[in-house]
Amino acid sequence: MTKSANSTFVYVIFIRTTPEQLWAALTQPEFTRQYWFGIHQECDWTAGATWRMVFADGRVADAGEVIEIDPPRRLVLKWRNEFSELKSEGYSRCAIELETVDEAVKLSITHTIDQPESKFIAAVSTGWPRILSNLKSLLETGKVIMETKVTAG
Repeated sequence: MTKSANSTFVYVIFIRTTPEQLWAALTQPEFTRQYWFGIHQECDWTAGATWRMVFADGRVADAGEVIEIDPPRRLVLKWRNEFSELKSEGYSRCAIELETVDEAVKLSITHTIDQPESKFIAAVSTGWPRILSNLKSLLETGKVIMETKVTAG
């Protein structure tokens, strides 16, 4: 058996909302801060635009650029961690897809990096479920499940 040249994490969650509301929650800083533990995104949301995730104190957590954008259906980001040893693994690719299913939206995240056994992918594999559970709860109930702030250390 041969090992893949890359590492991939896929996560799918169904959220009772509209694609437009979910898109706003994914892209607007006032939403993002609520479910992403105080972190927000800075971007003008056009193809080729610079994209950054920023801690509450102004430090950059992650950065990259918008590769593809089709609101409110698809967003693809070039993504690199900026605050830890994970930066050395380079850029990853994060594809976010929204699809209406009955009275909900299927949100699919596919995060890939050209590194076998990536520590970055291991990190997002624990981070995405927490973030997206908070997002689902916020959109469906108006409250997040976990309010812990994230800090770079």
